Amino acid sequence: MLATRSLRRRLTRASLTCLGVALGSGLLVALGSISSAADTNVIGRLSHGGPIAAIKVAAAQPKPDQLDSDTFKSGAIHLLDDKALGAIRRFPQVSSVVPVMTSEALAIAKGSDLFFANMVGTDLGRTGDLPITITAGRLPLPASLTEVAVTGSYLDHVHVGEANAASLLGTEVELGAPRQTTNAEVRFRGRWSRLTIVGVVAQQVGDGDFLVPIHQTELARQWAVGGASDPDFPLLASPYTGVVVVASSLDAVHTVRAQISALGYATSSPEHLVASVKRYLHVVDIVLGGIGTVAIAIAALDIASSMLAAVHERRREIGVLKAIGGRDGDVLRWFLFEAVILGLVGGVVGSLAGVGIAEVVGLVVNHYLTTQDLGSVDLSVIPTAILFGGIAGATLLAMLAGVLPALLAARLPAREAVSE
Repeated sequence: MLATRSLRRRLTRASLTCLGVALGSGLLVALGSISSAADTNVIGRLSHGGPIAAIKVAAAQPKPDQLDSDTFKSGAIHLLDDKALGAIRRFPQVSSVVPVMTSEALAIAKGSDLFFANMVGTDLGRTGDLPITITAGRLPLPASLTEVAVTGSYLDHVHVGEANAASLLGTEVELGAPRQTTNAEVRFRGRWSRLTIVGVVAQQVGDGDFLVPIHQTELARQWAVGGASDPDFPLLASPYTGVVVVASSLDAVHTVRAQISALGYATSSPEHLVASVKRYLHVVDIVLGGIGTVAIAIAALDIASSMLAAVHERRREIGVLKAIGGRDGDVLRWFLFEAVILGLVGGVVGSLAGVGIAEVVGLVVNHYLTTQDLGSVDLSVIPTAILFGGIAGATLLAMLAGVLPALLAARLPAREAVSE
C-alpha cells in the first residue's frame, strides 16, 4: 500500500523511470530477437535444400588432407555396397544414410541435339535428408518410372534460362540407357523411356542432368551391365555411386567424416564454412548484446537515482513509520517493492515494444531482400524465452538497483528522520 501510494503521489517521476526501464528492456529484447532470428535464418540459408550436418560420401578413396578442406578430394575408386552402408549406419552419431546411384543415359529433348547425360537416382521419399532445392514444380514420386526432375545443366542443353525454368514443366524427354557389346559397339536399344518433367531442382546429391527415383537408375544399370563393362564409366562397377550421411548434429560432422574416411571412402561437407559463419554470427551477437547491456545498465542507474531521491524526500515519513513501530525490514520491503513495480511495468512495456520493433525490422528486411531477388527470411518468430526473459530481467535488475536506496532508508534512525 505504501509503495503504490508513493508511486501515485509522484506519478511523473515514476512514469519517467518506467520509460527509462522500458527503453532499456525494449532495446535488449529487440536486439535479442533480431539476433536470434537472423542466426537461425542465416544457418537455414546455408542448409537450404538439406540439413547442415549432411556429409557426401563418394565411392572413392580419400586424400590424406580430405578432412582439412571443404574442397572435395578423392583418389582411386573404392566400391560402395550394402555392407559399407550398414557399417556407416552403425556409427553412433549418424542419424540417416541415403544411397545415391548414377547411370549414364542418352537424352533426346525438344529444342536440343542428342546428348549424353547422367541420371542421379536416390530415395526421393527422404528429401529432408538430401541437399536438394526445388526451384520449380515438384519432385518425382518415389516409386514413379515416368517422372523426372531436371537440373541446371539440362537447362543449358535446351537453352532455357533459370527465370523460365517453369516453362519446362509438363514437357517430355526420352532417355536411353547405353549398352556396350563385346565388340565395343555401343547400341541404344531396349531401355528407352519417355519421361515427363515435373520439376526443376538445384541439387548436390551427384553430378547429373536428371534426378529420378533410385529404382529408375537400378533398371538402367541392370541393362548396362548386361553387356561388357565400360572402362569409360568405372563407377558402374560400384553398387552405389555415393551416399548422403546426416550426422546427429553439426558438432558430430567431423567425427563422422573421420570414421567414414577410416572405412576408405572420400567425403565432403560444408562443416568448415558453417562453423566459420557461426563464429562470425557469434561476434555479432556479442556486439548486439553489449549494446543492449549498456542500455539496460542506464535504466538501472535511472531506477537507483529515482529511489535515492525518494529516500531523501521521505525521510520524515520513514521516521514516523519507525516511531509507530515500523521495523527496518518493513522499510526495506517498502522500497524494494516500489522498485519491483517500476521494473515490472517498464519491463512489460519495453518487451512488448521490443517485439514490435523486431517485427517492423523483419518487414523492412524482407522488403529489401525481395526487391533484390534474394528471397525472404522469417524474422517474425520471436522466441518466448527472450520475451519473458526481458520482463524478468528488467524486474530483477530494478530490484537490484533499489537495494542500496532501500538499505539506506531502512537504516535511517527514526529520531534523525523525524527531527528534519
